[in-house]
Amino acid sequence: MGFNEAQTKAICHKNGPAMVLAGPGSGKTLVITRRVEYLIKKYGVRPEQILVITFTKAAAKEMRERFARITKEDRFPVTFGTFHGIYYGILKWAYRMNASNIFSEEEKMMLLREVIAGMELEIEDEKEFLQGIASEIGQIKNNRLSLEEYESSNCSDQMFCQIYEEYERRRKLLKKIDFDDMLVLCYELFQKRPDILQMWQKKFQYILIDEFQDINQVQYDVIRMLALPENNLFIVGDDDQSIYRFRGARPEIMLGFSKDYPNAKSIILDVNYRSTKAVVSAARRVIERNKNRYQKEIITVNEQGDNVHIQEVRHPVEESHYVREQIAKAVAAGTEPSQIAVLYRTNTEPRALVETFMEYHIPFQMKEHLPNLYEHFIGRDFQSYMRMALGGRDRGDFLMIMNRPNRYIGRDSVDRGEISFENLRKYYMEKDWMVDRIDQLEVDLKVISRMTPYAAIQYIRKSVGYDLFLNEYAIKRKMKLEDLQELIREMEERAKEFKTIEEWFDHIEKYTEELRMQAVTRTENRNAVSLMTFHAAKGLEYDTVFIIGANEDVTPYKKAELPEEMEEERRMFYVAMTRAKKHLTISYVREKNGKAMEQSRFLGELFQNRPTR
Repeated sequence: MGFNEAQTKAICHKNGPAMVLAGPGSGKTLVITRRVEYLIKKYGVRPEQILVITFTKAAAKEMRERFARITKEDRFPVTFGTFHGIYYGILKWAYRMNASNIFSEEEKMMLLREVIAGMELEIEDEKEFLQGIASEIGQIKNNRLSLEEYESSNCSDQMFCQIYEEYERRRKLLKKIDFDDMLVLCYELFQKRPDILQMWQKKFQYILIDEFQDINQVQYDVIRMLALPENNLFIVGDDDQSIYRFRGARPEIMLGFSKDYPNAKSIILDVNYRSTKAVVSAARRVIERNKNRYQKEIITVNEQGDNVHIQEVRHPVEESHYVREQIAKAVAAGTEPSQIAVLYRTNTEPRALVETFMEYHIPFQMKEHLPNLYEHFIGRDFQSYMRMALGGRDRGDFLMIMNRPNRYIGRDSVDRGEISFENLRKYYMEKDWMVDRIDQLEVDLKVISRMTPYAAIQYIRKSVGYDLFLNEYAIKRKMKLEDLQELIREMEERAKEFKTIEEWFDHIEKYTEELRMQAVTRTENRNAVSLMTFHAAKGLEYDTVFIIGANEDVTPYKKAELPEEMEEERRMFYVAMTRAKKHLTISYVREKNGKAMEQSRFLGELFQNRPTR
């Protein structure tokens, strides 16, 4: 295979810093592996002096295998690895660490759970809370932020400080480090021990980094030290595809690279070998709206191809059937299901699609876990109310709902085993107002028992007072009430399909089992349609791509308020669009869960004139 002019420049670069801006489908892996070969065979660089860094083990493995295929019989000892793997190797050498010193994610979560258990915190969804706290701990370490100035989005700042400090205290007592510590400790080691730093500088004299747009501050700080004094730092990435700010990635590092290295050579891989002209042109019109980016004119040598199709539908269920029908047509025309992907902004978006695919037995695989609507605490609350309405007297169900809304019923009043309303009345017999509340709850349950699931949810919310409880819950936990109400509206829309509560429970059971099976067989079905978020789709490509839910508050996401957040949302949409090789369809809904929806501003940008600068 020949190389274009830009690829050749990148491959032949020898000494000093260089920044390669690699657009989607422009051959960046080819450039990195070929440059390593060129350094060895043409410039006589010793293979053991070359370090190639990627962000995932899978990417490092692919890069190593690609290099082995290129060099064929030669076995060059080039180092390929992830940031964590390389930095951990340095720590192992310096501190004689081994695997027993590393916290697995499971162990980390277990320790956090123990820390939180010792604090006065009322948490509804423990898993979600723990993941949020773990992510914030990573943010502080990866970007070397001040704990005192950090503002937590999961709990009060004071409580977060307590959790962080207690977690760190216990972690150090156990003589363990987590994955984020690998980066921080390596930085601290190089700061304290210039002799050790100098040794590793001599070992790795040529450093190549893939997906540089995803780098965080501490990774960059260590790399800058390691690259001295020659600064043979060769970075490859695309600032337009930086979409991991939530993990600590800082696109501004790549945007500022030429300031840190004024003599750096800049090369743009501007030919997209993946997509048609129609897809490339449409994606370019969207991304050019971002202000903080390197200017680049991505082109393609491929055919014009079909225009990007925009489809308006009434609601998510209609959208799911539209996508199902289009997939059936594509497969009938010869497209393999494995060459079809449905992409969405968040992992809750495809719920209607998943139900439709299940109903029509369309094989699909999901890269991420789809949160079960009915396992959310609100879903469990409604189910508890309805089980009790049907005559159930399970203690767990009663404990779930007895103070939602608050009826001031104490746990000590609740019998072991099955619940008896008569025993509750006896317990509170000296408090008439409490007996009245218990009587009213029993009356409410009888009313609910005669209702459809949809009517029952409405009654629980409005007449029983669940909405009041939810409002207080959101305020107490610094949550947006609208997010919880949106979830209820979705549950109500689903419930409309069922005439009886029993039918509704049957559906929940089947749906839950299907999701469980999907999780078990997630990677087994190779010839299946892929369903995944924009984030998960990065680096992949498909003949046919559907982007669903192209609405305001979905993409761009409703929590994106700052200019830099909006630009990242646009980058995510750009990443999703550029996964398509031949056919791209984008759909949006007019209403969702009874609420009017607007089409995404990104769709408007597809048809506007290119911005002037």
